[in-house]
Amino acid sequence: MKAVVWHDVGKISVDEVPDPAIGDPADAIVRITTSAICGTDLHFVRGTMAGMRPGLILGHEAVGVVEETGPQVRNFSPGDRVVIPSTIGCGSCSYCRAGYYAQCDNANPGGRDAGTAFYGGPEATGSFDGLQAEYARVPFAHTNLVAIPPGVSDEQAVMVSDIFPTGWFGARLAEVGPGDVVAIFGAGPVGQLAALSARIMGAGRILIVDGNTDRLETARLQNAETINFNTEHPVQAIKDLTGGIGADRIIDAVGVDAQRPKQGPAAEESGQLADQFESEKEAVAPQASPQGDQWVPGDAPSQALRWATEAVAKAGTIGIVGVYPPQHESFPIGAVLNRNLTVRAGNCNHRRYVPGLLGRIAAGGADPTTIWTQQQDMPSAIAAYESFDRREPGWTKVTLVLGG
Repeated sequence: MKAVVWHDVGKISVDEVPDPAIGDPADAIVRITTSAICGTDLHFVRGTMAGMRPGLILGHEAVGVVEETGPQVRNFSPGDRVVIPSTIGCGSCSYCRAGYYAQCDNANPGGRDAGTAFYGGPEATGSFDGLQAEYARVPFAHTNLVAIPPGVSDEQAVMVSDIFPTGWFGARLAEVGPGDVVAIFGAGPVGQLAALSARIMGAGRILIVDGNTDRLETARLQNAETINFNTEHPVQAIKDLTGGIGADRIIDAVGVDAQRPKQGPAAEESGQLADQFESEKEAVAPQASPQGDQWVPGDAPSQALRWATEAVAKAGTIGIVGVYPPQHESFPIGAVLNRNLTVRAGNCNHRRYVPGLLGRIAAGGADPTTIWTQQQDMPSAIAAYESFDRREPGWTKVTLVLGG
């Protein structure tokens, strides 16, 4: 079969690889019909998350059709349309049963303390082959498949594989409630769906911060008020828009690949931290291998965290769903302590939220495809990665169509 394969930092390709096979009685084989490219995939290609295995298939977002099931999979049959949640849980341990699928005791081959298991990630996450392929093996399939309701399209369902639940999780971590002023750092796909989630949860006002004008334009579809950090200081803008108080809730949907402003009133301040940011970048991406303007790690790993702690109201809450690898150790703990802030963070427990979000879409209560901007086929996947990596206009969210 064809698949997108990681070979080294800055080196990926579409290759012919062996078809997956049932290896455990709880496995299923799914024929992928639609996959997607995520910002997390870019971390692996840019080198801002280390430990990738050469030859690993990338991707952790997909929908498809069940082709084969192991004897322990009683709730799915060949021909069923399914969405595959990005993180992997066994469904039986105490963590999965409490809804903390991202902290499953059994899914990660590294053991119960190894952390979140997910498709297409580093060895620390289990090194499971990913979902940007024509077929995929799904472990613990009785838990890690969710049936797609009638009337829900592939394009809608693939958004529920990762980014919609992650945006929803970010809003929950930030404790968004009725009437809250919510500020979101990052107008990428997760940030925009965090805005949609916050609106559904009753937020009174949503502000979204980014330096990419194209993404900010798309963010207006979520009825968000936009702030461009290259033209105004985001912290000051948030304070001005809230009568000097700050946002009640903040969601960090940026993570380690944050970029510092290159112009405007925030540029000088961020420039003074350039040496600090460079040290952070060296710590998280020592093997980075940029090729011109391609595969360039963010130049301000802690920028979003710094702004978040300054822009939130006293005693406010910050929810972090932007990806930070274990080797990132810079965090403004002093500001958190002195301003009585609550900070909650984590990898999304996708399986917990997927059924409910699919039901909401089926009922017409949400449409995450407002952020979808590009649809490509497998032969075009690498070019799509490159355009998405460069943040080109019109490349906010890319899906890959693999077949009917």
